[in-house]
Amino acid sequence: QVQLVESGGGLVQPGGSLRLSCAASGSMVSISPMGWYRQAPGNQRELVAFITAGGSTSYADSVKGRFTIFRDNAKNSAFLQMNSLKPEDTAVYYCNLVKWGRNYWGEGTLVTVSS
Repeated sequence: QVQLVESGGGLVQPGGSLRLSCAASGSMVSISPMGWYRQAPGNQRELVAFITAGGSTSYADSVKGRFTIFRDNAKNSAFLQMNSLKPEDTAVYYCNLVKWGRNYWGEGTLVTVSS
């Protein structure tokens, strides 16, 4: 079984930064792809950033150049560094891990960008 626990959300002003963390537990998590998704009120959950076990990354167009995903396989953790935050980045952010074709999700952490 895989468990994911996110942390690092909060309230930040426009233009500010936050770093989200995701701690994964379970077997083979260090060799599994991981990602960050977000869901704003009234919207569907959308992919924000994705990283393979080898470190290859991809991003949603809306966050390219502002967000960076990275991971520490020794600590079974993934991170999302978010810079130049905008009000439209406000959402619940979810950590995701894919193992043997099955998606695992954390409980989510709320990010609010507001002045």
